[in-house]
Amino acid sequence: MKTAVDKMQNEVDLIGDGSQIHSLPTIQGRHKDLKSVSSHTVSQLLAGKYDDVISGYQIIDCRYPYEYEGGHIEGAQNLHKEALITDLVANLQARDSIQRNILVFHREFSSERGPKLLRHLRNLDRKMNSDRYPFLFYPEVYLLDGGYKAFYEQHQIQCQPRNYVAMLHQDYSKQLRHFRVKSKSWTAGEKQSMRSRRLIIDTSPLKMPLW
Repeated sequence: MKTAVDKMQNEVDLIGDGSQIHSLPTIQGRHKDLKSVSSHTVSQLLAGKYDDVISGYQIIDCRYPYEYEGGHIEGAQNLHKEALITDLVANLQARDSIQRNILVFHREFSSERGPKLLRHLRNLDRKMNSDRYPFLFYPEVYLLDGGYKAFYEQHQIQCQPRNYVAMLHQDYSKQLRHFRVKSKSWTAGEKQSMRSRRLIIDTSPLKMPLW
């Protein structure tokens, strides 16, 4: 454990558990605390360029369902609220050994909610594994720079369907209002749920870095 922690403090390009360097080339995004990747890199990921260095990957689309259904990166999973991200981590809680697949988060522009949900995953992952730091279920996570909009503009052929529905599209104003109202109730409920989880999960007095 001490060796891994020392490595993480001295080397900036290590993944979250300090075991190895990042598999994908990163770029300087607007969120300096997160590791960002370009649309070109994600396109290559989908095409299999990194199959020899990773065991698998998952694209996490954090947009609202109507945006996702209107067009998304091929194979992406639509997880648009914290409860769904919590389930993603909690489902692995009982496993001692798993293949470490990489995750790539994005929203329409990856400017706010995508980064927020990515940080939620890492924070919860740390808490669930606080007794065996720096182990993580998902040690290698990225943010797609520019979000779905940037990817669609450059790699439309890798989208299903080949379309782009903006969050503020006038034809979906009713759905937008629905999810915005829902998100307020989700947030309130999730905060209460997280407070309850902390009584169970947060057993360590140490304050550990997320990354």
